[in-house]
Amino acid sequence: MPLDPEIAARLKRDANGLVCAVVQERDTRDVLMVAWMNDEALHQTLTTGRAVYWSRSRQELWRKGDTSGHIQHVHSVDLDCDGDALLLTVTQVGAACHTGEATCFLAGGRLEESR
Repeated sequence: MPLDPEIAARLKRDANGLVCAVVQERDTRDVLMVAWMNDEALHQTLTTGRAVYWSRSRQELWRKGDTSGHIQHVHSVDLDCDGDALLLTVTQVGAACHTGEATCFLAGGRLEESR
């Protein structure tokens, strides 16, 4: 079954048919990660309550936690005002980042320029 046409019509996708998905922990409000979704990933996420993304490197759907056990239970999905970004509010089980960190934004480090 495809993504609801009313939802699909509201999305502004990039040239590859993807929408940016920002993932936030429900309780702490920490930003966990950024990923990409195509229509099928969004449809599966909305209908199953588990986060599903499009892996740009593997060119396939990827349900978070299927291999790592680090599952994301989705509580809500919001669309930004431009229709080109999603905000997923989740309960994260285990680490969100593939490096083993709780959030991908710890692994990259803070960027600062001299002033």
